[in-house]
Amino acid sequence: MKKIIELLLCILHPVAVVLIWINLLFRTDIGLLAKLTWAVASIVPFVPFVYVLTGNDFI
Repeated sequence: MKKIIELLLCILHPVAVVLIWINLLFRTDIGLLAKLTWAVASIVPFVPFVYVLTGNDFI
């Protein structure tokens, strides 16, 4: 049951990416290159799934 809950939480990744992008649009304390780097790095969706499916728990 715990593993199912963790996998369901991984599905929220697209919501988190959109929120990160919105946040990056309004940040003034970092430069354009850093913003672009964070925007691209936040797209990687397989990281939470791999973490959960390899037996690591975050709940």
